[in-house]
Amino acid sequence: GYPSEWKLVIFSLSLQRYLDEAERDKERYMRELEKYQKTEAYKHFTRKVQEKQKEGKDRTVFDIPIFTEEFLNHSKAREAEMRQLRKTNMEYEERNAALQKHVESMRGAVERLEGDVMQERERNGLLHQHLETLRQALTSSFSSVPLPGSGETPTLDSIDSYMKKLHSIIVSNPQEHESLISTVRDVVSRLDR
Repeated sequence: GYPSEWKLVIFSLSLQRYLDEAERDKERYMRELEKYQKTEAYKHFTRKVQEKQKEGKDRTVFDIPIFTEEFLNHSKAREAEMRQLRKTNMEYEERNAALQKHVESMRGAVERLEGDVMQERERNGLLHQHLETLRQALTSSFSSVPLPGSGETPTLDSIDSYMKKLHSIIVSNPQEHESLISTVRDVVSRLDR
């Protein structure tokens, strides 16, 4: 699998994709609404409303010619448009609800990954501390064991390469370095206590 930091980046990118998609849906809905507001039917309806408002508040509902064919056709067209708008609005709401669930799910996953990353950092910190303690112990314990040939003794900066060289010398010719092997065993036995 990917390291936790990579998973966090991948989930963050996915979360951003869902948010962008929701924003595009919102913009599409606004464009549809603007397009409808530019239609002749909407303009005609708006004009009628404004005319009625200008005529004053004394007119009653009985003044509207509700049984004319023009009114019935106009009413049917408005109802059809309203149904379509309600349907479109409901679809967007359902889509947004689904996207919101995805977003919440992604946020939860991101929070869990952040927790995992913090735990890994803590573990890495402890391992690093342990390694440094081990390096200090080895440097101190092998400070009196010079390498055959070079006479090199370890420092904190050179302990890793010193141990590799020591291992290589012993493995390459163990019979010749029996005394060194005995010294190393003695040093290691003291480290274990």
